[in-house]
Amino acid sequence: MSEERKKFKRESAESRQEALILATLELVAEKGVRGATVRGIAERADVTQGLIRHYFSSKEELIVAAYEHHMNQMTDDTFAPGAAEGTARARLRAFVDGSLTPPVVDPRSLALWASFLNKVQQDPQMKATHERTYAYFRDRLEELIKAALEEAGRPAPPARLRQLSIACNAVIDGLWLEGGALPDAFEPGELVEIGRQSVAAIVELDLTQEAGKT
Repeated sequence: MSEERKKFKRESAESRQEALILATLELVAEKGVRGATVRGIAERADVTQGLIRHYFSSKEELIVAAYEHHMNQMTDDTFAPGAAEGTARARLRAFVDGSLTPPVVDPRSLALWASFLNKVQQDPQMKATHERTYAYFRDRLEELIKAALEEAGRPAPPARLRQLSIACNAVIDGLWLEGGALPDAFEPGELVEIGRQSVAAIVELDLTQEAGKT
């Protein structure tokens, strides 16, 4: 038995599941969902197929788990840059920046999203996962917008905050798609600047100044 496999066996159940999910994501990015076979995943993770079945009842369950992990990881990576910012407006600006720079804007991330998309339309579990991860992202964005507007003395009702978060998300998604598909088509910082201007226009807050300044 290889040293890698011995180490794998000593890890916690949570770590083992994550390793299987990461191996699945690697194969989906390279070969698509159909190309990510149980055998291929086992080889990539350096485990037996039986161990995969110990943690996941089917390939479909593993694919759903991998999709949810990927989407939530992108959300966490998007919001991470603003975690240490002092003002709500600075956190909103940092959110835009994080949405439109690596590791969020990345050809591999786009390839994974595109590979999963067809299955989202066909599989109820995948659709439910998509709805859940979308709500996770949108709700966090809505909280950012709410805080920034309250900080500016312009609180908005829940229905309006929902509309603003959906609109901002739509703009960011479009720029993210183009940035991932055509990474060489934009000047350095161009997507970020467009994103800042667009989100600023939607929420009617100035996001062009340096973070933390009024």
